[in-house]
Amino acid sequence: MAQHLTAEQTPLVADLDQPAPDARLAGVRVGVVTFPGTLDDRDAARAVDIAGGTSVPLWYADEDLQGVDAVILPGGFSYGDYLRAGAIARFAPLMDKIVDAASADGGMPVLGICNGFQVLTEAHLLPGSMIKNEQLKFICRDQRLRVENAETAWTGRFTAGQEIVVPLKNQDGQYVADQRTLDELEAEHRVAFRYVGGNPNGSRNDIAGITNARGNVVGLMPHPEHAVEPGFGADLSGAGTVGMREGTDGLDVFVSVLERLTR
Repeated sequence: MAQHLTAEQTPLVADLDQPAPDARLAGVRVGVVTFPGTLDDRDAARAVDIAGGTSVPLWYADEDLQGVDAVILPGGFSYGDYLRAGAIARFAPLMDKIVDAASADGGMPVLGICNGFQVLTEAHLLPGSMIKNEQLKFICRDQRLRVENAETAWTGRFTAGQEIVVPLKNQDGQYVADQRTLDELEAEHRVAFRYVGGNPNGSRNDIAGITNARGNVVGLMPHPEHAVEPGFGADLSGAGTVGMREGTDGLDVFVSVLERLTR
């Protein structure tokens, strides 16, 4: 006679459980902006929720930030990357409010991921610019990064020098700036993330992400929101060997800002 196992007795292919987030973080409201052509807004919102915060959808054409405590500009191809990646989205009505909030006393935390990083440079919240990858090809792979600055609003859970792995996917991901700007970024410790194990797109100084001088605005080209949930993350981790798709190194990017805002 066949033996029937209870749910508790049934073996799992993989244990994909995660520790429950700190309940105190739920009071932090993080806005996630959607532009025409945005692809990763729901992924970014899910990352906020998994980290323990409360995600709030924001529409590019609105002029109200809905009282959020932080903002994420997610990845994608806003306006099809016509003219220049991020150049049109920079003039969206909501961006004026974001620039004002990030620049005001207190400095609202703002994170730009991939296309969001491009928008931040076009809005002059971060210096430099993005051009086509050196190989002139779209790149999609798990990418090892080194955290260079662990004192920003979005990197506080890391330690300086820590290595993490998150997915990378872009075609306009080559970060460029004049030599004076590069020297300032290095001297002021404003490189937030740096590529390790090979530069995937030709970015100057192997730069994968930078911060403004206050540390409230961060932009990075790789996608931490795609490495927050076991079973749906990266195949690798800076912490050691993990199972297939079980890398969650990106989660602490989102936990960092939630913890900063609940201090």
